[in-house]
Order: sequence, then structure tokens, then C-alpha cells
Amino acid sequence: MQIQLNTDNNITGSPELLSRIQKVIDHELRHHAASITRVEAHINDTNSAKKGEQDKRCMLEARIAGMKPLSVEHRADTVSLAVSGAASQLARLVDTTLGKANGSEKGGVSIRHLSQNEQEE
Repeated sequence: MQIQLNTDNNITGSPELLSRIQKVIDHELRHHAASITRVEAHINDTNSAKKGEQDKRCMLEARIAGMKPLSVEHRADTVSLAVSGAASQLARLVDTTLGKANGSEKGGVSIRHLSQNEQEE
């Protein structure tokens, strides 16, 4: 899974920042790493040089082969919290999306079509 980092003029995109982001995303998406080809991380400071609450924004976009890109956004007081929140949201969205693609809403096999006797076995 390739991870691409994009930052605005107010946040410096460094190898250290990319490494921290990669660790968080790899951890959150480890179960679906084989399905995801690329994750783009867009990090920006919405208030520029001014101080403010929840002014760091992380938008993550996951590319899954054969599907439309999935994207989430999270705002927080720090870049780390914004990335962590967005990665957690993206993991849930990927779980749901891949579960639906495999024919099950929650990712498991449905037993609704089975009779009561078959369900108890």
C-alpha cells in the first residue's frame, strides 16, 4: 500500500511526518492492506498562522482496485490527532465498503436464508 502525503503552505511535509502518518495508517488499515493500492493524505491548517481549536484537517482518500475512491475527513487540535481520527474513520469505511462488496452489510455471511434448524446447527 503506497501512501502519498500532501500538505499546505502552513504545514511542512517532512520525511518524519510521512513516517508518522504511515505508521498510523498502516496500523489502522492492516486488515485491508492487500485490497488498498494507495492512500492519499491531505494535511492542512485551516486557520493558517492563527491559533484556534480544531484547526488541523486531515483528509484521507483510499484507492481500492475496481472501486471508486473512499474519502474521510477529521479535524483536531494537532496534526497527529487529525491523522489518527481520519485513519480510524477510514478503517471503518473500508470495512463497511468491502463487506458490502462481498455481499454482507457487516462483513460476515448472512444466515437469514437458512431455516431455524439449519441456524441452530
